[in-house]
Amino acid sequence: MPDDLIFYTNPMSRGRIVRWMLEEVGAPYRTEVLNYEGAMKTPEYLAINPMGKVPAIRHGDAVVTECAAICAWLADAFPEAGLAPPPPQRAAYYRWLFFAAGPLEAAVVNRALGFEAPPEKKRMVGYGDFGAVMDALEGAVSGEGFVAGDRFSAADVYVGSQIGWGLQFGSIETRPAFEAYWKRVGGRAAWRRATALDDAAAGEGAPPD
Repeated sequence: MPDDLIFYTNPMSRGRIVRWMLEEVGAPYRTEVLNYEGAMKTPEYLAINPMGKVPAIRHGDAVVTECAAICAWLADAFPEAGLAPPPPQRAAYYRWLFFAAGPLEAAVVNRALGFEAPPEKKRMVGYGDFGAVMDALEGAVSGEGFVAGDRFSAADVYVGSQIGWGLQFGSIETRPAFEAYWKRVGGRAAWRRATALDDAAAGEGAPPD
């Protein structure tokens, strides 16, 4: 197995986002599946990610953590995959990739935990409120294209993952725009391969052919 690109993950984690991105890239990689209370807390892994969490990648001498950063890194490292627009055209790409990693994830997690900022404190949480985030997200994925234009990109891997999970588990509102967007991105061959690999690793399915 290749050692130039190593993927550290757990199938019951946000590592599923990175797995999808890796399958879109198409470069060979080696997977290290780590458990939460054991391998993630060892000195060896803490040297890779001091937070003791997954996902992370080691690409040559570079270590990258945080899903959005990994997606952006892989898109740049493997330009032949066509997963990032040319630099002068990246405004929407960066905007929605990091919107999903920041306001969207924070709003969804806080709502799941039962936290809602009082009206006078909304500016402190950055995203305002859950409804405002849903409205902004709906605007980003409305229409027939993708979040960064007419071509699928790494931003769609991240945004798509958030919407796909949210619709499945009820953590985002069910809106026609979200369902239509997930239908466009969720059936991709790379997503199917990634899901099969992670389901197999979690003992929920058979390994893919």
